[in-house]
Amino acid sequence: MSRWNLACIVSLFSLALLGISLSYSAPSRDSSLVRKHENLKLLVDVLDEVQAKYVKEMDAKKMRELVESMITSGLEKLDPHSSFYNDAEYKQLRSQSKGRFGGIGIRIGLDRSGQIIVESPMVGTPAYEAGILAGDVIVKVNDVSTENMTLKKIVEHIQGEPGTKIKMSILHEGDKEPVDLEITRAEIKVDSVTGDTRVRDRLDEWNFWIDPELKIGYVRVNGFTETTTDELVRVVQGLQKADMKGLIIDLRNNPGGLLKSAVEVSSLFLPEGKPVVTTKSRVREDAPLTARNHPNVKPNNFPIAILVNRFSASASEIVAAALQDHGRAIIVGERSYGKGSVQNIIPMESEMSALKLTTATYWRPNRENMHRFPEMKEEDTWGVKPSLGYEVKLSLEEQQRYFKWRRDRDIVRKPGQEIKVDEKLADFKDRVLEKALEYVRGELNKQGLAPTVLPANAELPEIPRLRRPAVDIRMRADAVRTSRAGS
Repeated sequence: MSRWNLACIVSLFSLALLGISLSYSAPSRDSSLVRKHENLKLLVDVLDEVQAKYVKEMDAKKMRELVESMITSGLEKLDPHSSFYNDAEYKQLRSQSKGRFGGIGIRIGLDRSGQIIVESPMVGTPAYEAGILAGDVIVKVNDVSTENMTLKKIVEHIQGEPGTKIKMSILHEGDKEPVDLEITRAEIKVDSVTGDTRVRDRLDEWNFWIDPELKIGYVRVNGFTETTTDELVRVVQGLQKADMKGLIIDLRNNPGGLLKSAVEVSSLFLPEGKPVVTTKSRVREDAPLTARNHPNVKPNNFPIAILVNRFSASASEIVAAALQDHGRAIIVGERSYGKGSVQNIIPMESEMSALKLTTATYWRPNRENMHRFPEMKEEDTWGVKPSLGYEVKLSLEEQQRYFKWRRDRDIVRKPGQEIKVDEKLADFKDRVLEKALEYVRGELNKQGLAPTVLPANAELPEIPRLRRPAVDIRMRADAVRTSRAGS
C-alpha cells in the first residue's frame, strides 16, 4: 500500500479517535491542526512500518482491523465506556436502541458442557413456529458448525435482514440426530417491560400482578429503549384502571439505555416540573431535565418500591435516584453500579461507523454525584443506595441461583414439553422482592386497606398485556452478570 493510501487509513483513525471532521489531505494543508495533533505522524509511521515489514503480509482488510483495534485499545484507556463501533457493530447498536432487529426470536446460552443451547424461543416468532424448543442444541448455522463459535459470533450469523432465510441444524432434547430447519427471518420486537409470570394458556402475555388480593402491581424494566415508555404506559394505565394500590418496579440487572426514556419513565411517577437529572460536561452544566406528565397515567401517591442490584446502571440509576430523592419510592436491594456518565454516539465515515465518547456526567436531583470514578472508594458518594432498612445483599451463590430461577420462570415451553425442575431452586425465595412486598403491604396496612377476598375461580382484572415477551439473547460473561444482544 502506498503512503497516500496509508494516509487515508490514518485519517479515518484520527476521525474516530478525535471526533473531528477532517479529510485525509487536511494534515498536509493545515499546519495548525498538525501541531495540535502532533502524534499523527507517529501513527502514520507505525502503520507504514507494519505494512512494509510485518512477518505476514497485511492486506487492506487486515490493516483496517489493526486500525480499529488501535482505536478501541486507545479509547479503553480513557474510560470503560468510550468505544468504537465498526459497521456491523453500529448497525446492531441502532437495532438494539430501537428495540427491534432482524432474526428468528430465540434466547441462547451455554450448557455445562459448553454446547450452544436454546434457553427459550419467543412466542409468535419464526423460531417458535418452526418448533424450536427450550433446551435444543444448536449444532450448525448455515452449515457451519457451532463447536468453536462464540455466542457473539452465533448472534451475528443468526441475525439478518427480515425476509432472508437461515438454515439451522437443531438437536432436540432426547433425540440422537439433529434436524435441519430452514427459517425465514423476521423483524423481532424485544419488549423492555415484562411481568413476573406468563399468563397461563397465553404464553405471549404477561401477568403484571404480584399480589392480586391487595392489588399490588409488578413490572420489570429490562432496558431503556425507544419503546419503553409506550410499553410501560400501557401496563401502568391498565393497572390503574384495575384499581392498583401499590407498585413494584424491578430494575435489577438493567444496564440502562436512552436518557430520554429514563426521563420519560421517571415522569410517569413524579409531579409535573420536578427535576429528574442534570448533566455536567467539562465546560458547562445544563439545566435539569424535568418531569413531564403523561396524559394516560396518573402519578398518584400509591406506594412504590424499586428493586436494584450491583448491575443496575445508567438510565436505571437515573430513575431510581429521581424517585428516591423526591420521596416517591423506596429503593430495595443493594447499591447500584455507579455509571453516571453520558456517552454521545458520534457517527463517523458517513454513518458507516461510530464513536461512543464520554462527554459528561449525570447528577441526581439532590445534586449528588452518581458516577463511580476509578479512584472512588466504597464510602464515597456514587450510585444509588437502598433506602434505610431496605438493603438486601445477596452472596454470589444467591445471585447465581436468582438468575437461574428468573430464567426458568421466563422460559417458553410448548404444550406437552417436559419441564425439568432444578432441585436446587425448589426452595428459592427472592428475598429482595419479598422485602419490597413487605414495604408496600405495610404502607397499605397503614391506609387501612384490607385484602380483597377473591373467589377461588375468579379471574384477575383485565389489563392491556404486552405481546411478544422480552426473551432476548443473553450472552453471559459469567454466571451472574449479563450483556444483551438479540437473535
